[in-house]
Amino acid sequence: MKQLLILSGKGGTGKTTIASAFIKLSNANVYADCDVDAPNLHLVMNQASEAKRSDYYGLPKAEIDLQLCVQCDLCRQNCRFDAIEADLDYKVDYYACEGCGTCEAVCPVGAVSFKPARAGELMLYLKDSVFSTAELKMGSGSSGMLVTEVKKQMKSAAKDAGLAIIDGSPGIGCPVIAALTGVDMVLIVAEPTISGISDMRRIVQTAQKFHTRIAVCINKYDTNIEKTKKIESFCEELYLPCAGRIPYDADAVQAINQGQSIVEMDCAAGRAAKVVFDETIKLLFNDSLGL
Repeated sequence: MKQLLILSGKGGTGKTTIASAFIKLSNANVYADCDVDAPNLHLVMNQASEAKRSDYYGLPKAEIDLQLCVQCDLCRQNCRFDAIEADLDYKVDYYACEGCGTCEAVCPVGAVSFKPARAGELMLYLKDSVFSTAELKMGSGSSGMLVTEVKKQMKSAAKDAGLAIIDGSPGIGCPVIAALTGVDMVLIVAEPTISGISDMRRIVQTAQKFHTRIAVCINKYDTNIEKTKKIESFCEELYLPCAGRIPYDADAVQAINQGQSIVEMDCAAGRAAKVVFDETIKLLFNDSLGL
């Protein structure tokens, strides 16, 4: 199964818009939303069935047994995250605890233990297609681990598929690194702004460390032609293929607001997305190009 991951160095570049368009154009029946902090691919990819839901447990959280606690204060003094509160009784702040285990190690009477903590929810849609997604619980920090579970769930449910399209997270952090692992190609959606170019450079550098094939497309290119040319020059310098340009299009905004992908409406952005899709698929399945 070829895995195409769509990323952006920053939020708001149109990553999910491009991902939903690619899913429609390829008739892909296997796809995933790995932006577990704020999943939104399901808003465009309307599902005909209810999801199979399962709890996701991340790092365990500390708990203090008040029957055993002798209030020696060692746990609070040694907690680097200030997660232990000492009022009348000692208790652990659920959201501040990072599960490091220091409090358990220093407790002289064994009053501290670690309990599994529900960190999010995995969702798997199976009726018409395999759609794997998840949502991280507020305050949980194990997003990279949850992304790994989303991909694992997708692959186990669709072992014989030829193509999987994955919508990743913005930035270069842990969830992006988890999403990058094992994919065949990354399409980076860039925007012609100062921050867009800066963050595109960072995500390119991150993807290169995984020796993954990389292509770039420019969304809303006509909002700043000078910056668009700068992106294309950057791609030429690093020998990165530029899969195409997509213009800013008010009709595209209307399509998204109606819960459609941009290729389901006859608009300039949709037509340009088809060109980008064709070029990206050629790069993905052309094994002679190497990495």
